[in-house]
Amino acid sequence: MIKKILMQSLILIGLIATTHAQEIDRPEPKLWFGVTGAANFNFYSGTTQTLNTGFKSQTAFHEGSGIAPFGSLLLEYRPTSVWGIMLNLGYDGRGGAFDQVLEPCNCPADLTTDLSYFVIEPSLRIAPFSNGFYLFLGGAYNYNYNKSFKFTQERQITDPPINEASLITETGDFSEIRSSLFSGQVGMGFDIPLASRTSRTQFNLSPFVSYHPYFGHEPRNIESWSLQTVRAGIALKIGRAKASKEIIKNVVEYPVSVVVASEPDAEFSIKAPAAIPARKVVKETFPLRNYVFFNENSSEIPGRYIQLNSKQALEFKENTFQEAEPKNVDGRSKRQLTAYYNLLNIIGDRMKANPTSTVTLIGSSAGNGAQAGKEYAESVKSYLVNIYSISPSRISTEGRNLPILPSEQPGGTVDLAMLRDGDRRVDIVSNSAVILAPLQFSTVIDDQKDGRVVFKAEAEDNTKIKTWSIDVIDENQNVQYFGPFTNDEASISGNVILGNRPEGTYTVVMKAQTEDDKLIRKETTLRLVHGKVIEQTELRFSILFDFDKSNTVASYEKFLTETVAPQIMDYSTVIIHGHTDIIGDEAYNTTLSQDRARDAQNILESALAKTGKKGVKFESFGYGDKTDFAPFSNKLPEERFYNRTVIIDIVLDK
Repeated sequence: MIKKILMQSLILIGLIATTHAQEIDRPEPKLWFGVTGAANFNFYSGTTQTLNTGFKSQTAFHEGSGIAPFGSLLLEYRPTSVWGIMLNLGYDGRGGAFDQVLEPCNCPADLTTDLSYFVIEPSLRIAPFSNGFYLFLGGAYNYNYNKSFKFTQERQITDPPINEASLITETGDFSEIRSSLFSGQVGMGFDIPLASRTSRTQFNLSPFVSYHPYFGHEPRNIESWSLQTVRAGIALKIGRAKASKEIIKNVVEYPVSVVVASEPDAEFSIKAPAAIPARKVVKETFPLRNYVFFNENSSEIPGRYIQLNSKQALEFKENTFQEAEPKNVDGRSKRQLTAYYNLLNIIGDRMKANPTSTVTLIGSSAGNGAQAGKEYAESVKSYLVNIYSISPSRISTEGRNLPILPSEQPGGTVDLAMLRDGDRRVDIVSNSAVILAPLQFSTVIDDQKDGRVVFKAEAEDNTKIKTWSIDVIDENQNVQYFGPFTNDEASISGNVILGNRPEGTYTVVMKAQTEDDKLIRKETTLRLVHGKVIEQTELRFSILFDFDKSNTVASYEKFLTETVAPQIMDYSTVIIHGHTDIIGDEAYNTTLSQDRARDAQNILESALAKTGKKGVKFESFGYGDKTDFAPFSNKLPEERFYNRTVIIDIVLDK
């Protein structure tokens, strides 16, 4: 019987767990309160015959069973999603009926009891999976509340003229009942959430089953009566999570319906903000690095620099880089490097627009002789002359063994390969400030974390997804295509999906291809709404440094004082962060970047004081060569040169 009840309970909880296996993450309160109601399936064994000092059955009772109620107040503390503790305080009914016995008079006898306790049950809670299933095990302290019994015996009276049955009843309390019992328990349950996925206040309905073994459950000091119990019931729990960055109340998660899903299968889910936040526009003044770096043993312009033909050069327009950031360009470094790799086209276009300007190309060979440096310079000149039709007389060339400001220093032995990569270059110098003027970027940042839609495709069982993509279809059947993706998760800006629409309802179709070329297709709906339309503007400026130089901030004093400082309004916040490349000692680079940021702040503070600006807050950081914060990668010399920088962000007061 015990095995049957346990098996049926396990099957029920298993079905519930399967039904809720795809539950999406919710706020997780640490402290839960609740009430529990259950049925105790009690099973008796051993021997019971002396019921109390005044009554003893002529025949011993052995086996028995019964169903009695259980109810408690529940407290749970879950410091993590896996481990926790539980405490039940309540009423524990252990009543039941012994199996009928036959006394020497050939009379059937019955014995029932309303045995019950007040109980304290502390338990360790273990949730090994993320779908609500949990295990618990612990102890139990039972304090006796009721020890009553009822004995009945049916006797046949045969004395003439009477021939009928007589019922003898004896009631009372068991003697020698232990007032306290200490025992154990083990069980399992499943939390079924009832509240909204985004609510900080969570309600759970939790079916559970537990087993309370016979050891420790010998109710009396005499004889050998023992009992064991299978408990099955439901708990109603309530908890409230603390507000945190990880719990965002405006997140909406969408259930997924399967349209066609051939074996093998995958789980597809969407998490989206209820309202898309306002866009932020960063207007950036980006310095044009006036170096063209060459590969070792080659005088050809490297292929990473964008080289056009004459027809394409006629159509080239620098203002392409001044427009808002294209949607298919992700990340500042990629876009800025794209502009840098158009350096020769930008200079050619500017020289055509400024016919009196001239340039000097100074080629350096990183120690391989002035002639090699001259060849580098001639390659750049040839491109400008042949593609942009710049008069050769406007371009002079020089060759050097090392640059005027070399990265490699005499006697140096560390990172020589990277240093020489930086010294193998052509420096471009002009008599006109226009030719090498900074670029002006207007970058729309609409992919803030709280404004992105997160799509997730996870393979089930042994399925492995090779690629997957998303079709987002609006009410007019206009389709946006995203992908293919190779990771389990992809996030897309809500502004990209909505565009200029204030709101929209979309059908989202996920199409995945497994490694064995089978197709999976799933579909759901998505609704997006723009929040209050406010476009916040920030300004960004950058200054660049040569290798191992911090005092050259002074050379930018005019730029900082006359260009940057006037853009800082009252009560603005100025965030300054310094960076270096990865060459050299980490601690030294950190100090160097801090010095650069501090020097830039000192110049700006002095300029603002002279103009009477007030309420300006400065935040300065020196990140050194930390790659997590670096503006660019460090693989190529131009990336390392751009990482030798101080970036100044001006957040205007709203």
